[in-house]
Amino acid sequence: MRPVHLTKILRCEISSLDEGSHTPVMLWGAPGVGKSQIVAQVAAEENLPLIDIRLSQLEPTDLRGIPFRVDDCVEWAIPSMLPHSEKNGLRGILFLDEITSAPPSVSAAAYQLILDRKLGEYEVPQGWAIIAAGNRQGDRGVTYTMPAPLANRFSHYEVDVNLDDWVLWAYRRGIDDRVIGFLRFRPEMIFDFDTAQNPIAFPSPRSWEFAHRALKKFSDVPDMLSGALQACVGPAAGVEMHAFIRHLDQLPDIDAILAGDDVPVPEDLDLQYAVASALVGRVTQSPGDDTLTETCSRILRYAERFPQKEMGVMLVADLHRAIGADLFAAEGFPQWAHHVADVLLAQD
Repeated sequence: MRPVHLTKILRCEISSLDEGSHTPVMLWGAPGVGKSQIVAQVAAEENLPLIDIRLSQLEPTDLRGIPFRVDDCVEWAIPSMLPHSEKNGLRGILFLDEITSAPPSVSAAAYQLILDRKLGEYEVPQGWAIIAAGNRQGDRGVTYTMPAPLANRFSHYEVDVNLDDWVLWAYRRGIDDRVIGFLRFRPEMIFDFDTAQNPIAFPSPRSWEFAHRALKKFSDVPDMLSGALQACVGPAAGVEMHAFIRHLDQLPDIDAILAGDDVPVPEDLDLQYAVASALVGRVTQSPGDDTLTETCSRILRYAERFPQKEMGVMLVADLHRAIGADLFAAEGFPQWAHHVADVLLAQD
């Protein structure tokens, strides 16, 4: 399932807590596809505390608590890492990450916590959602088969990699538009994990964020940049990304386009992707600008000039994902929509 749809599901699960219909959610996916990021994003957008417990790092007693004697009875000390209303608030997300990497003795201790929202004398506050995540057995991670009693305590969703969803996230996070442009040019590179090869570094939504960080650190050190990119996304993708960046010296003047000057569209396809991403990236860097509508009109006029209308559609679609309905107020939007109507109708 696409990440953008999963965020909606998680929000619905959170809102269902008030009426008592919340079902614990299990997110499955390969390494680096963004499972943890999706949960963290929802928590941040809903302004909720997030308690992230890595079950693979725990012993059964860490979750169940330590026994101690009270008179002739044994009681259990409730672990402080579990959510408590007084300390953590009435609402939040309890995230059990790496649950498939936890040994059976630990996952067994989580059975009651997940289904009954209790663990001995401890009870999960009513306003806290329970979400878990883990890798599949074929993903070359340290995984255990999820026992049927535990699996039956979740609703299960598999996280797909979707370039459009990642691009939306990337613009919002200020990811370097050169990374976005390269992945628009080479969309199959967004995720390339061959379990048979068991690579150390490979392209994934997570590692492309690392590539963004490498560009920030090494763009001014040409001798280091290629190696740094390869270290993040693997040799093949790193070399291609570096070649793409070196070609950008032929990129049109982005400021001139945004100023409304008559700037020709580059002939090379990789440069067309790069200029499209650069334009959207520039707009998202100043979302509160009073000239936003005028800037969008100039971008729309430029989008009409692409030799392939589909390229202009991609540019405007990304711009809409980045700024939302404000795009429709741009003076040039009706003219652009008429220009690409045949493409849009064909896609429908």
